[in-house]
Amino acid sequence: MSVDEREVSELTLDECWQVLATQHLGRLALSYGDGVEIFPVNYLAHERTIMLASAPGTKLMALSANHAVAFEIDGHEHATLGDPGSFWSVIVHGEAVRLAADSDIVASGVLELPTWAPGEKLNYVQITPRTVTGRSFLPPKKRANRH
Repeated sequence: MSVDEREVSELTLDECWQVLATQHLGRLALSYGDGVEIFPVNYLAHERTIMLASAPGTKLMALSANHAVAFEIDGHEHATLGDPGSFWSVIVHGEAVRLAADSDIVASGVLELPTWAPGEKLNYVQITPRTVTGRSFLPPKKRANRH
């Protein structure tokens, strides 16, 4: 089945940041060793950057060697009567650095970030975007029923 171009829409930059601000779980992709690793992370969108908290480990070791990362969130709006809902995805490509200054950490709000994984996460990472893109689309069944 071909996809009708009207059923996939690009999100504006402002729409991407609106979606990023409403979520708190994403995936961080980074180069590590000879491959790429993907980590689920809790995050906070702050002044058009992405803030993460991390425990020591693979993420921080990888980021110390290569600051280039990709960050992704996706989800869906629930269907309501007369509205089939939609799926969406936002991808951020950028540079990640560990914050060292207490004033930067406090100002970012990342200290208030709840984390799902157990353990202390006392390392704070800021992703500064190079590009932010997003799109939304209707679920497959809803597309098929529209014709």
